[in-house]
Amino acid sequence: MDKKELEAISRAYARAFQPVLGQDKDVPAPDVYTNSQTMAWILDEYESIVGHHEPGMITGKPVELGGLKLRSDSTAQGGYFIAQEVVKEFLTGKEAKDIRVAIQGFGNAGLFMAEKLFVDGFKIVAISDSRGGILKEDGLDVAALSVFKAGGKSVSDFDQGQVISNEELLESDVDILILAALENQITAVNADKIKAKHIIELANGPIDLAADKILDEAGKVIVPDILANSGGVIVSYFEWAQNRTGQILDEDYLKNLLEKKMRTNWGRILSLYKEKNNISLRQAAYILAVRRILAAKHWRGGRV
Repeated sequence: MDKKELEAISRAYARAFQPVLGQDKDVPAPDVYTNSQTMAWILDEYESIVGHHEPGMITGKPVELGGLKLRSDSTAQGGYFIAQEVVKEFLTGKEAKDIRVAIQGFGNAGLFMAEKLFVDGFKIVAISDSRGGILKEDGLDVAALSVFKAGGKSVSDFDQGQVISNEELLESDVDILILAALENQITAVNADKIKAKHIIELANGPIDLAADKILDEAGKVIVPDILANSGGVIVSYFEWAQNRTGQILDEDYLKNLLEKKMRTNWGRILSLYKEKNNISLRQAAYILAVRRILAAKHWRGGRV
């Protein structure tokens, strides 16, 4: 599909969903196979329909249209902070160079996450994209692979290591498995084949309900998507808030605020996880979320 066709589809989407979109209704953001250009087309079409300027109706825009530079890698940045916390809590005593990592998905989130961990010295032994993957037991050169991928080529065509399938990557023997592709990648069919002891859900819903139960019973530590990939939503909120108020905040301030929110929420979830003893990190996250909803409902009281 060429750029002209992508623009036509993006504008058609904006026209079809315009009645339910808006800065105080539903605010879209980038996801798989979309980028800041896609968001710009949707914004332009939406504003042409409503007849007024409303940059807060969508996030992930180009900086020139009210977006934030921080938004492009915010999902990975938030996940990176969580990965650091996982290492600190569950892999104490292990040096980064001895921690084996596999990453499923080498799009925006997976690529940025791989680059950050590589710079820190982690041994990234396996990476895959939608067309296949590659495994190198002594660690991949992620910097070189990023350049190779940017040329429009598949990870599986890289000249390091051995070619593997997505299924083989999921089942690889690593300390940390990062799921940064699509939903339902681990199901009841393959859950008992997962060797990784620690799993980070950088994608939305990559583990289905049945698999989640199997993995939990096997003692796997799963950092749920509701926390692990929330960096993107948090920075989308920053962008939306700036668009609503017109106040432009310093980028370093926002970076520090993102880190504070990610680490604080990790601490809250971990604390409840330890307190309850027999629940998963996912259950701890859900309990905290429901408690907040119930607290708000309590203050609202009952309608007469």
